[in-house]
Amino acid sequence: MKSKEKPKYNTVQNISWMVKIAWDIRKRVLLFCALTAILEVLLNLTQLYIAPEVLGRVEQKAPMWMLLTTIAVFTAALFLVNGFLEYVKQNTLFARVDVRSAIIGKAAEKCNMTSYPNTLDAGFIKMREKAHLACEGNGQATEHIWQTLTMCREISTVCLLSMNISVSADSMLLKNIGGMIAYLTILSRIDAVLLLVVIATCLAGFFVSRHTNNWRYARREEEEQYFQKKNYLRKKSESVEVAKDIRIFGLQDWLNELLDQIHDLYLDFSLRCERVEVLADITEAVLTIARNGIAYVYLINMALNEGLSVSEFLLYFTAVTTFTAWVMGILQEMSALHKESLDISRLREFLDYPEPFRFEDGEDIPIAESYELKLENVSFRYPGAETDTIHGLNLTVRPGEKLAIVGLNGAGKTTLVKLLCGLLDPTEGAVMLNGKDIRGFNRKRYYDLFSAVFQEFSVLDVTVAEQIAQTTAGIDYAKIADCVEKAGLASTIEKLPKGLETHVGREVHLDGVLFSGGQTQRLMLARALYKNGPILLLDEPTAALDPIAENDIYMKYSEMTSGKTSLFISHRLASTRFCNRIIFVADGGIKEEGTHESLLALGGEYANLFEVQSRYYQEGKEF
Repeated sequence: MKSKEKPKYNTVQNISWMVKIAWDIRKRVLLFCALTAILEVLLNLTQLYIAPEVLGRVEQKAPMWMLLTTIAVFTAALFLVNGFLEYVKQNTLFARVDVRSAIIGKAAEKCNMTSYPNTLDAGFIKMREKAHLACEGNGQATEHIWQTLTMCREISTVCLLSMNISVSADSMLLKNIGGMIAYLTILSRIDAVLLLVVIATCLAGFFVSRHTNNWRYARREEEEQYFQKKNYLRKKSESVEVAKDIRIFGLQDWLNELLDQIHDLYLDFSLRCERVEVLADITEAVLTIARNGIAYVYLINMALNEGLSVSEFLLYFTAVTTFTAWVMGILQEMSALHKESLDISRLREFLDYPEPFRFEDGEDIPIAESYELKLENVSFRYPGAETDTIHGLNLTVRPGEKLAIVGLNGAGKTTLVKLLCGLLDPTEGAVMLNGKDIRGFNRKRYYDLFSAVFQEFSVLDVTVAEQIAQTTAGIDYAKIADCVEKAGLASTIEKLPKGLETHVGREVHLDGVLFSGGQTQRLMLARALYKNGPILLLDEPTAALDPIAENDIYMKYSEMTSGKTSLFISHRLASTRFCNRIIFVADGGIKEEGTHESLLALGGEYANLFEVQSRYYQEGKEF
């Protein structure tokens, strides 16, 4: 049998972590927890004593004014306590949400700022999903734990009110013992056998309930997978990107089939859960009937034979029922607290996930007029791969150089650029910046050196200006206009209804526009130019452009890269003639190197590939 993985943090450590965050973000969460506990106990005790006290006055044949006064006092107490309790509950909700939101922010920061290799790591991805589940709703561990802790605090407060004893705020065991002692004090006149029956039925009911909850909890990941798959299909079927495929290829029936399959599996899972839960409910009902029946028989016997008054009968029977609820509550909340602690531990383990790169503890980037990049005997292999993508590669990118990196698909061009810009670290060898290994630098500051257009890019539903400037404040519109002109997007912007203030995309703003692939690529180029880093990376920047638009970009290439070191990746070899140097990458290394003309004269693989591509643009050629 596979042993259970031990969590990194225990329950006490996780509670302390949550308390620290609450103290830093919203201290009133802790105050509201204490107030809720005290008010809940006051309400419980008031409800426990009101009927017996009123009946006691009736049995004593007290004057009417005394009876009415008793009723008025308890009514006022119920009104005030219940009203204040509801007020506290309403206000504590927002404070708890604030704390959970702060934790969501920590998880989001980890996702956005973690070392790039982590985003490709299956272990990191799985842990990220578990972390999100721990804080995605009001009922999840990072918010519900305050309610669970409040239950435990209620027990402590009962002890304080009824016994006047002091318990440590950090001792969960003493709180639970104190609560049981408080109600045992109220029930001290009852036969010990009855109490043992009550406790035995409580424990039996708890173990049945725990078995059911653990059975469901152990299969929680299975249930989550069904929801994730259903949400994935829903998002895909409603997305703009897939809308054309759904209609052209008639994917609706296929999507419905996939959804039906997942629904059937989830229905089968739900039926299994219901069978287990129904059996548990029947068992608990039998135990409750037995417990209450025995209590009734015992108390009726005391009333008939020992002179137990009606008010005392009602007090003791209510106390037995309440005592049962407290014992069950203690056990269930402790079990719930343990499970919530496991979720919080997984969240914290995600936040603590090791970083292969150095950030704040790294060296600052030296200020220099120019920067030289150098690969020294670099090899790189993706996790799980059997062979290197890059092997034993040496390359020096000189300051101000315009370097083209070409080769067939899968040759390692993009991997090479990711190594140069520090998104990946080599498995062997080193990447050097002005003679220093980049692994010693603050990686975030190292990224500041680069402006880039990658094959896969992100477009947010914001204005064109915000998309280019990547900010909402301090936007330099004159600089944006210059970048838009260089990227060949000026005429497109002029035709937009609000110019640079037009929203891109329609997922958030209904008045947004949808750019074509070529227009989006130009937009990303303008964004890279606006950042104005000393090193410009262009990974297939014209892949979505037609030949005329592509030529227009090439004509402006020298202007765009003036004073910068630029790396240009392309599989269209005609674009490389504008670069100072070309390297042809194949089989994880540099096969050929030179200018466009010298490589053609060499008559090697570059020349052969250029000849094949050029045929598509020559009239009368047969293929």
